[in-house]
Amino acid sequence: MTDTPPATPPDRIASHPSSPFYNAEALERGIGVRFKDAERTDVDEYCISEGWIRVALGKKVDRKGAALTIKLTGPVEVWYRDLPKEID
Repeated sequence: MTDTPPATPPDRIASHPSSPFYNAEALERGIGVRFKDAERTDVDEYCISEGWIRVALGKKVDRKGAALTIKLTGPVEVWYRDLPKEID
């Protein structure tokens, strides 16, 4: 019996390993994010059900060296890049 990976990404995921929503397996597959009808490649974290993404705020960092982020709200669509994207 083989385990097939899920066809849809998780509802919430973060790219920073210290986050409780970090998922290395999903990130290795590659996740595409569309936010407000534009594909984004700079997303650090997203939540589909709450409708927001978190992106870096330029090159600004906090005192520990982590990038400062800003939360943007709106419609979020995600898909795995290793699967063909569904066409409506």
